[in-house]
Amino acid sequence: MHIFFSGIGGTGIGPLALIAHQAGYEVSGSDKQQSGYIEYLRQHGIEHITIGQGAEDIAAAHARQPIDWLVYSSAVMIENPDSAEFIFAREHGIRMSQRDELLNTILEQKQLQLIAIAGTHGKTTTSAMAVWLFKQLDLPVSYSFGAKTSFSDMGAYEEGSRYFIYEADEFARNFLSFHPEQSIIVGIDYDHPDIYPSLAEYEAAFAEFAQQSQHVVTWSDDVNKLSDTDGPRYTVLRKNDEMINKFSLIGAVNRQNAWQVVTAIHALTNEPLETLIQHMNRFPGLSRRFEQLRPGLYTDYAHTPPKIAGAVQTAHEAAGDSVVVIYEGLHNTRQHFIKEELRTLFDSVKELYIVPSYLAREDKSLELLEPQDLVNLLSDTAKSFAHPAQLDDALKTSIEKQLTAGNLVLCLSAGGGGSLDEWLRQNFAAH
Repeated sequence: MHIFFSGIGGTGIGPLALIAHQAGYEVSGSDKQQSGYIEYLRQHGIEHITIGQGAEDIAAAHARQPIDWLVYSSAVMIENPDSAEFIFAREHGIRMSQRDELLNTILEQKQLQLIAIAGTHGKTTTSAMAVWLFKQLDLPVSYSFGAKTSFSDMGAYEEGSRYFIYEADEFARNFLSFHPEQSIIVGIDYDHPDIYPSLAEYEAAFAEFAQQSQHVVTWSDDVNKLSDTDGPRYTVLRKNDEMINKFSLIGAVNRQNAWQVVTAIHALTNEPLETLIQHMNRFPGLSRRFEQLRPGLYTDYAHTPPKIAGAVQTAHEAAGDSVVVIYEGLHNTRQHFIKEELRTLFDSVKELYIVPSYLAREDKSLELLEPQDLVNLLSDTAKSFAHPAQLDDALKTSIEKQLTAGNLVLCLSAGGGGSLDEWLRQNFAAH
C-alpha cells in the first residue's frame, strides 16, 4: 500500500510516516517548508518528499506508484481544505483521512495494545519517559511522540511489540478516535478554544476519552473533570505523594510525570516500583524540553501557562534567581486566549525578551499581538525588565551577554521553520 502524507514534517504526521515505512508500507509526502525533520525522515529511508504541495507534486508521486491513502495533518485541513492535493485525491478516488484512522489500522493489523498519553501539557515528555522505561526493561515497544531523544526516534515500529505508546493529542478531537488499553492523563487545563468553544466542552472530551480507556492513571486535581472515577479502571494519584520524592529528575513537573509513568508501567509489567524508579532517574531528557544547547542556554517547547510555569520553575531549580527568559508565543490566537495568565507568568525572572509569536492556523479576525503589545499586557513587575525583540543580531548579542554574566537563558519556543528554536540552533552551535 502506498501512503502519501500531507504535512509530513509535522510532529504528529512525521513519526507516523516513519512508523508506516518501518511497518512495510510505501511512504511519500509533502510539506510547505523545509525543516530539519524533513532531512531526518529522508535519512531514515523516506526519500520521496517534496517541498511544496502543488498538484504536479502529488501527481508525480501517484505516477511513480498509485497512491492508496492520503493522510493529512489537522493544520493542513484547517489552513486549506481545498488544497491541490485534496482536489487531486478526490478526483482520483484516493482514500483520505487524518492520522488516527491510519494508526488504528496499523494497531489492528499488528495486534498492538495502545498506551495513550493525553493531557493539555506534558504529553511528549511523559510519552518519552514511557518509551525509556520499556527500553530499560529490554521489552520491545512501538511508539510515536513529538520530539527526538538520544535513545529513540520520534516514531518506530518494532517487530514483536505488544504495546504501542502514543502521544494522544486533543486538538481536533484526535484522541477520541482511540480506545486505549492504558491511558495516562497528565493534566487538564483549558486550551484550543478554536476547537472547544467552552471549558465544559473541553473537559467533556477528556471525560469521553477516559471512558473509552480500559484503565486510566490521572491526578486527583483532575478527577472532577472526568466521570465515574471511583471504579477500578481509575488509578488516582496525588501530587504530594511521598513517592514523588524518590525521583531525582530536575523540575517538579518532570518528577510528577515520572511517577505517573512508573505507576502505569508497573501495572502492565509487574516490575518492582523501586526498579522502575531507578531506571527513571537515569532518564536523559528529550529535545526541546529544557534541552541544553550550550552551557547556560536552554530551549523548551512550553506554550500553555501551566507548562510555561513548570519550565520557569525548573530553570529556577537549576539556577536560582539568575534566570532570563526569551518568549516566543505559539500562535497569535493562543496569546489572545491566555493574555490574562501571561500577565504574571514571568514575574519571578531576572530579565525577559519577547519575540514575535510563531504563526500557524490563526484566527485572522484577531489583532496581531506584536512583541510590544505583549509587553504592555504584563504586570508592572514584569514590565520593568521586559524587552520587545526580534530574531536578529541584537538578540544574539543580548543572549551572549546574559550567558557571560552567568545567567541561565531559558528560551520558550514554538518549533519548525523560522521559529526561535531553529534560529537558536543556527546561531548557538554547542561548543
